[in-house]
Amino acid sequence: MIKKQKKLPLFKRLSAKRRIQISFIAGVTLVLVSSELIISLTNSYLIEKGIITEQNILTFTIMWAIASLLLGMMLSWLFSKFILKPVNTLIDGMSRLSQGEYHTRLKTQNPDPTSSVFKRFNDLAAELEKTEILRSDFVNSFSHEVKTPINSINGLITLLKKENVSQKKRNEYLSLIEDEVNRLSTLTTNVLNLSKYENQGILTDKTHFNLSEQIRTCILLLEKKWTQKGLNLTLDFDEYFYFGNDDMLRQVWINLLDNAVKFSVKNGDLTVRIKKEEVGFYIDIENFGPEISEEDCARIFNKFYQTDRSHAKEGNGIGLSIVKTIVDLHCGNVTASSKDGKTTFTVFLPA
Repeated sequence: MIKKQKKLPLFKRLSAKRRIQISFIAGVTLVLVSSELIISLTNSYLIEKGIITEQNILTFTIMWAIASLLLGMMLSWLFSKFILKPVNTLIDGMSRLSQGEYHTRLKTQNPDPTSSVFKRFNDLAAELEKTEILRSDFVNSFSHEVKTPINSINGLITLLKKENVSQKKRNEYLSLIEDEVNRLSTLTTNVLNLSKYENQGILTDKTHFNLSEQIRTCILLLEKKWTQKGLNLTLDFDEYFYFGNDDMLRQVWINLLDNAVKFSVKNGDLTVRIKKEEVGFYIDIENFGPEISEEDCARIFNKFYQTDRSHAKEGNGIGLSIVKTIVDLHCGNVTASSKDGKTTFTVFLPA
């Protein structure tokens, strides 16, 4: 059974701005009426005692009523014009913000007492605008990443339906379909992992483990990829132990190493370095290949962001987002730098 929604009273259906104005006017009116009542009682007492005459008191009462009315109107106007102006401005801004106008900003006038409130409002609006841009980029990029393999699979299936396709071509098309299905599977797995990590506010399942051995294991897992490119590996670290989430950090090293191998030049150098300092560990993964611009280095950890605008290279731009999310959960940070054909990703993990 659908419950009928209860209709709100008329006052509650008004905007916050109107409610404040009506409340103030009602308050002023109440004060004026109370004053009139007090004056009337006082006048009655004075007449009864013979201090003033009834004719004089009537004139006095009429003049006081007119003066009170004018004073009340002036006070209402001044209050709504000056005292309520910042409140009305804030309410209007919040109303526009609630309607999706995230570019809304309030002008601050120092040393206006409301400037700090307006500044907080502007900070909130700026963060909401950034979030909206990221959400829009995420939806557009995700749609693109999903649509591309689906279109490829659809086209290949159409080709397979033709009767004159040779067995060799048929096997080739099936192999391509398999690759695209695996690409979709990897994409959905990464998105689910990223969502899981982003929704995890507290780091759990922390253990003491051999960080150096963990990185060596991840390098061995990618042996096929870096040997095909003929990369020269350099491991510059001693044995170090760390207290954190073993599984999550393993994902960090696999993603960063896989990224480094993918963008390395053939027969190039790949270096992994660990430096232990008093504040924590600095892990560098360094490769030689295409340089990353300063702008891309600042945005490379955003969801679905790829330096290759054509999306021609393998990948979907989620791996580095997962890296940043996991490192953030460990209260660390990750940065990228690229110069003279050398790209370095540095992960800091606090001690």
